[in-house]
Amino acid sequence: MACARFFVTGQVQGVFFRAATRECALRLALSGYARNLADGRVEVVASGDAGSLAELDAWLHHGPPAARVESVRREALPEQTLRGFVVA
Repeated sequence: MACARFFVTGQVQGVFFRAATRECALRLALSGYARNLADGRVEVVASGDAGSLAELDAWLHHGPPAARVESVRREALPEQTLRGFVVA
């Protein structure tokens, strides 16, 4: 399974970004988590099919309607088996 970490910058806290990311990830059968960072970014770690990770990556560039995404940085992680998708 492929695994990636995403750092999403912009107006992404307080706009249901993490909950919407969870819904998207579950629809794509991905596991992992989304959490707010102290600097205002959202960190997303996801594991699953490479195609599904690519779809999540594309979705993160716009997020839910109230979000204003400025940038998304993606980094590959070693393969991991994560269970479920949680909002931390």
